[in-house]
Amino acid sequence: MTSQIAQWHAEHGNFSMLLSFLEEQVARFRDRESPDYHLMLEIVSYLREFGDCFHHPREDAAFTILATHDPRMRLPINRLQQDHRVLAVAGEELVARLNQVISETYVRSATVEAAAALYLAYYRHHLAAEERQILPHARLLLTAQDWKVVARAAPSCPDPLFGSTPTGTYLRLAGLMAARSSSEKKQGSAASG
Repeated sequence: MTSQIAQWHAEHGNFSMLLSFLEEQVARFRDRESPDYHLMLEIVSYLREFGDCFHHPREDAAFTILATHDPRMRLPINRLQQDHRVLAVAGEELVARLNQVISETYVRSATVEAAAALYLAYYRHHLAAEERQILPHARLLLTAQDWKVVARAAPSCPDPLFGSTPTGTYLRLAGLMAARSSSEKKQGSAASG
């Protein structure tokens, strides 16, 4: 049980890191610079592929079980399940806008910026709510049998970005994250030395 909570929390941390990369690209709109649309698409594609297809279905199963254990959780759980649907639609919309830009179809940059900002805001709020409202209750209330049901809610799949071997689709993003991590470690060493 504890390992599943830890995995859930770790995945949230991974998603949050990717949202920070996406946020940096959205900031480029404000700074009148050109964002890296391919990078933005890679980030959102991962969040949709892994988040929407594997992570969120397991959460939805856990939410349903949690609500049966504690009916007072129904309202916040209903909101979070609705967030999953909104995030899927907002992600689909953002991918469509990014694909338009990449294929050189005319689309206003403000439209892409708004779609990205909306996706970011929803996702950040959603992760914070789950960490604050759900994980502590799940840790206390879900049984080993409940976690087996949760695990069966989505097929087991190696994480295509944060797993042991990133897939070709995400090699560039994995390289950027590794470079960022290496740079941050060097800065930390220089500051402490």
